[in-house]
Amino acid sequence: MNQIDTIHSYHAHVYFRQDQFEQAETLCRAAVDAFGVEMGRMIPRPIGPHPMPSCQLRATPEQFSKLLPWLALNREGLVVFAHPETGAELENHRDHGIWLGAGLPLDLTIFDRM
Repeated sequence: MNQIDTIHSYHAHVYFRQDQFEQAETLCRAAVDAFGVEMGRMIPRPIGPHPMPSCQLRATPEQFSKLLPWLALNREGLVVFAHPETGAELENHRDHGIWLGAGLPLDLTIFDRM
């Protein structure tokens, strides 16, 4: 396994069911307001390796150190998957991920095509 020594940023994916759309959007917007993180689109279907609809939050390492504990305490039952961005996409998702709530199976076959 290659040694990874540079984390450029982190992604936190907030997963939601259709009936949790507003809850997830409110949580993500609150994270933007509180920490200045970047919020991606609310994606209403599974996409890429992600098994559920989600919204991505992008954070610097400094922002992430505050964002992750905040998400742990404020996610109100939503599942969050977070991972570093190092340039090694498969390893970022497979080996370095952090789950808040029950972990879900990711579709890692997408990285076979990269």
